[in-house]
Formats: sequence, C-alpha cells, structure tokens
Amino acid sequence: MSANASMEEFEALLQESFEIDTPSEGSVVKGRVIAVEAGQAIIDVGYKMEGRVDLKEFANPGEAPEIAVGDEVEVFLDRVENARGEAVISRDKARREEAWDRLEKAYADEARVEGAIFGRVKGGFTVDLGGAVAFLPGSQVDVRPVRDAGPLMGLKQPFQILKMDRRRGNIVVSRRAILEESRAEQRAEVIGKLTEGDAVDGVVKNITEYGAFVDLGGVDGLLHVTDMAWRRVNHPSEILSIGETIKVQVIKINKETHRISLGMKQLQADPWDSVEAKFPLESVHTGRVTNITDYGAFVELEPGVEGLVHVSEMSWTKKNVHPGKIVSTSQEVEVMVLEIDTAKRRVSLGLKQTMRNPWDVFAETHPEGTVVEGEVKNITEFGLFIGLPGDIDGMVHLSDLSWDQRGEEAIQQYRKGDVVQAVVTEVDVEKERISLSIKALGGDKFAEAVGGVKRGSVITVTVTAIEDGGIEVEYEGMKSFIRRSDLSRDRGEQRPERFQVGDHVDVRVTNIDSKTRRLGLSIKAREIAEEREAVEQFGSSDSGASLGDILGAALKGDD
Repeated sequence: MSANASMEEFEALLQESFEIDTPSEGSVVKGRVIAVEAGQAIIDVGYKMEGRVDLKEFANPGEAPEIAVGDEVEVFLDRVENARGEAVISRDKARREEAWDRLEKAYADEARVEGAIFGRVKGGFTVDLGGAVAFLPGSQVDVRPVRDAGPLMGLKQPFQILKMDRRRGNIVVSRRAILEESRAEQRAEVIGKLTEGDAVDGVVKNITEYGAFVDLGGVDGLLHVTDMAWRRVNHPSEILSIGETIKVQVIKINKETHRISLGMKQLQADPWDSVEAKFPLESVHTGRVTNITDYGAFVELEPGVEGLVHVSEMSWTKKNVHPGKIVSTSQEVEVMVLEIDTAKRRVSLGLKQTMRNPWDVFAETHPEGTVVEGEVKNITEFGLFIGLPGDIDGMVHLSDLSWDQRGEEAIQQYRKGDVVQAVVTEVDVEKERISLSIKALGGDKFAEAVGGVKRGSVITVTVTAIEDGGIEVEYEGMKSFIRRSDLSRDRGEQRPERFQVGDHVDVRVTNIDSKTRRLGLSIKAREIAEEREAVEQFGSSDSGASLGDILGAALKGDD
C-alpha cells in the first residue's frame, strides 16, 4: 500500500512540475540569454528548451541592439519544438503583446505614448510604439505641411492615439495633436502677457501673398501686407525676408481664437497728417505711377501717399482709351492736385492740367479767318474731320464744302488721308469744337458781287442765253434767270427772242437768296416802279394824261 501511495504521489508531483515548467504555445515567457552568436541570441526559456532570436529584434528603430549573455528577456513562444528540436520564439511578438496592453490602457486614459517614426508609407509614416507599429497620417505630422520629414525619423517623441483596433492590429496616432496642445498652452501664456498697442520684437517665420507670420516667442501673429508700410506694397517680400527680426505693434488680440494682428506702419508717422500742407490744391508735383487700372492710374506723391488720376483727367484729346496707353508703371509724371479728402485718405490728381488746353492754344494762334492745313482723319454723313496742330480735330460741315455743289456731292471728292486747306470759322473752347470751311478759301463771290445791292435796286445785267422760258443773265460773274413773265409789263413784249446774247438790260432786284446764291431779277418790276415814280412826280393817271405824255414830260424834265 505504501509503495503504491508513494508512486501516485511521485506521478502527481511530476505532472505538476510538467504543468509549471512547460510553457504553453502562444504565450509570453521569460528566458535568459545563454549565448550570442552569428547575429542571433540563444535564449533558454526553461524546461531544457532553447530558442534563437535575431539580434535586430532587440533594437529600437535607429539604434543598435542592447543584449548580453545573462540578460533576462521576455519572448513569445510560437512553438515548443521545431524540426531542429528548438523552441520557436520571437522578441518582436512579445514586445507587441506587451505594447498592446500598455497602449490600450493609454488609449483609455487618453494619455500620451512614446514612439519613433521609422518608415514612410503611402499617405503617411509608420511609428514604432515600443513594439506595436502604428500609422501616422501625413496631415498629423505637424501643424503645417512638412516637406522634409528626415529630421523626425528615428527620434523618440510623444504621440496621441487617435484610434486603435487590436483585433485588426490597427493603430492611428497623431503628432500634431501633441504640438497643438503644447502650442495652445504656450500661446495662452504668451498672449496673457501681451496688450493691444504693445511694441514687440518678432522673427519673420513665413511669407505669403497677403502678409507674413511673425513669431513673437512661441506664438505667431499675422502682419498683413496693408499694415507693413504706409506706401503701397505689392508683395511682402519687397520689404521682409524669412528669419529677419522686426519690431511690430500689437493691433488686435482675439482671446477666443488666440489670433494676433500685427502692424509695422503703426510705429511710423502717418504721412496723411501733413498731406494738405504739403500738397495744396492746384499745386503741381512729380510722382511715380504705381498701378494702372481700367479707370485710371495711381501716382505716388511720397511714400504712403497715393492719388488717383482718373481716366477723364489724363489727356485733353485722347478720349475712351485705356490709361495704360497714356502712362506706364514706374513712370515719373507731373500731376496737379485737384481734390483732397483726408477722411477717406483720397487725393484726386490731374495729368492733363499740367499741360495747356490745346483748344485754348489753337484759339490764340488761329483766330477766325486763319487758313489751316491738315489731313482728313474721318469722313461722316455730315462732314469731314481734319487733323489740326495740338492733336485736335476740326470739322468741315457739308454746307461748308462748296459754293456751287450740294454738300452730298462735294464730299464724294474727298478721301481719308487727303491733305486739305480750310478757313477757321469758329472756335468753341468749352465745347471743344472747331468749325472749318473749305468753300471760304476763295472768298464769298456771291457776297462780294451783291455787296452793294439791295432789294429794289436797279442793276444792269448782260444777257448770256436765250431760252423758251426766259433769259439767262449775268451780274458781276453771278448767273441769274429772268422768267418770261418778268420780261415786260406788256404781255406782248414778254418774248425772250426779242433779246440777243450780249445785250445789256436794266433790271430790278426783287430778291437776294444767300442760301441758293441767286438774285431774283425782273424787267417788269423795273417798268412798274418807273411808272409809279413818274405818276407820283408828274401827275395822276386820272388827270387825263396818258403814260406817254407823262414819260415824255419826265424825259424833257431830265433834259
């Protein structure tokens, strides 16, 4: 009985020792390094089991392995025995299991974890979190896009776990969250010390199209391009460079968003305070064209003071043209101050006012009656436009083209580019109009011919043609026509054939038409007028005297 009892106890103790000493596969066990050879560490995991682990599994990313004979380490037992009779163990898997336990606790506590970036993958980087590999998205590396992540590789630093799934082996971390948190603390501390209106030193950290970010010692402020100088600044790089130390004034602090607005020009004197004294109205100054728009050009009178030359104030003669065809950027020009609005910080300037009005000059140098010569610039339905000195135009109306032809006929004789002469008939400076006349070049023959003739005058004309309806006559080179009914008071004598070409005939002027340039003439009217005059002088027709008697008496009286 005792022997049987002793055997049973021995078996129980042996089984217990097997259960205690023999580790189960898929678990983490402790072992001792008994040798290091051929790039591997030989580890005794107990129960006379040994396994091999590559030395690289004992190294952190970017570091050399730290392992020596006698060190105790934890490894993961994959299998108790392989084909060579050795245990299959892994240090990486042991670290991973240990790390997952630790990371799950940190994730639950929202605590930071330490890791090192060791590789680059699509969309981001891989991070070693002490055995577990996590994914770091590119957007979570820094608060601003990182062009070169080389300096961050292999560097131990804190991360925040954003998401983890142990079953899928998925961990997502963020470095940016840590930076923003520490940055927010630092910003709060720095902002607490700043007051609006303070003048502080800062370092230009970044330059953009619209301004520059300035580091004020842990917190960035925005220096907008419009607050860099009183003058126009097209791009911040004109006056700033990255790394430069500058003095700025704190313009505004937003306590909620922690945004700081800065200014440089606020530390300088405002040139607009003395604009009215330096640039009185109607004074002329030299300025530089800084910008050209569709509606005019901006001219800098001095740094910080710009005025607008509206397109309507740029030229006396060039209308409806783009300002860029009159001036160019950076060109120095003379301008006149037309208006100043200090409240709105606006100065209205004039370019054409620095030059004499060409219509004034023309009126002085070309009084009415002056003969001018110019090129036909344009032909319209109502006349010709002639180019004149001073880059201005004068107009010859249809009615001023010819004495003898209708305007519509006369204008057909002209073409653009023809050089013609004309007489100045009127200059209207206010309306910027110059009236010219081509027909006046030879003088007004009609006016000269009838200068001393009045309606009712008796003149002597020469017969030039005999027609059925009357006769054509000429007076001082001017042609007129006497109708048959006006050839005599007596109907029997109203015959054109009783006249011959070259006859001189006395006629009475019945009408002077300057428009048609014709004289109204009548022999009949002359005879009636003479009869009336004789009757008034020698007696009434009722006294019994005949017309012959009266005329005979009048003739004797003349003798």
